[in-house]
Amino acid sequence: MDAFAGKLAVVTGGGSGMGRQLVLQLAAQGCSVAAGDWNAASVTETVAIALADAPDGVHVSGHVCDVSDEAQVQRFRDELLREHAADHVDLVFSNAGIGGAASFVKSNRQEWERTFGVDWWGVYFCARTFLPLLIASGDGVLVNTSSVNGFWASLGPRMPNSAYATAKFAVKGFSEALIEDLRTNAPQVRVVVVMPGHVGTDILANSRRAHGTPEPEEVSDAEVEKLISADAQAALIRAGALPEGASADDVRRLMARVETEFREKAPVTAAAAATIILDGVRSGAWRILIGEDAKGLDAAIRARPEAAYDYAELARAAAGARARSND
Repeated sequence: MDAFAGKLAVVTGGGSGMGRQLVLQLAAQGCSVAAGDWNAASVTETVAIALADAPDGVHVSGHVCDVSDEAQVQRFRDELLREHAADHVDLVFSNAGIGGAASFVKSNRQEWERTFGVDWWGVYFCARTFLPLLIASGDGVLVNTSSVNGFWASLGPRMPNSAYATAKFAVKGFSEALIEDLRTNAPQVRVVVVMPGHVGTDILANSRRAHGTPEPEEVSDAEVEKLISADAQAALIRAGALPEGASADDVRRLMARVETEFREKAPVTAAAAATIILDGVRSGAWRILIGEDAKGLDAAIRARPEAAYDYAELARAAAGARARSND
């Protein structure tokens, strides 16, 4: 697939971040798009922005869909086929994702399973639901978003990320397993797995909302303690992120600042990430790494997998990998 004009694409998580940028760039290149997101207002805004710059004949539709619920994914499919008067789709970008429930030991089970449900079951349900339509296209592409945490199951010292990493490992393994499965049983479809590092999106804010947590300024003192324990606050004080004797208001301000800076100070913008993904799909790549952090970690872990959780050694190996790639 060397061009997207005249195609029909499905994008989950289309209300913000990489999903929104995929919708905008696909539409600008002449591709009709069905954008799904659990946030109705966000996906409606995406559609309006996309249509403003789309060529004549391009149709962009918005659909409310929680991908962790198979019935909603199937309803999304039925809606988009009616709205686009289509009997197949050409591309499916399973991009929706949230974070949360970092610890299998200490985190709330409901939050852990909610995170895993969106990040893994969402990809699985979309593959189950849309694969027959990709086969019907005769030239379909299934694009699954994993993560750097799909090959490295941590965020660093004392920073577990178990629900998200478990799901993203599953997405990576599923996608790689589909390579030969599709080759053998549905050669008219190919699979692509995307593994971003730090990309400037609203995933932190969206994850908070998906788990029902209020906006930072609305979090009660009791909720502050629940979300960021006394031990964690002490560690943040030692790191200089919070002042000595930090108040609940100080913690609330930090929470808001972290969400903003994660998006605004990322080394790769959501728009740049979407461009990398679309360029990779056009080129025929099956594995797309986004960001120098992802590339460095990937190289370091492949070189010495036994050192993946020896953080000092991993940092040295990643720095060496980056240096070699710049030579």
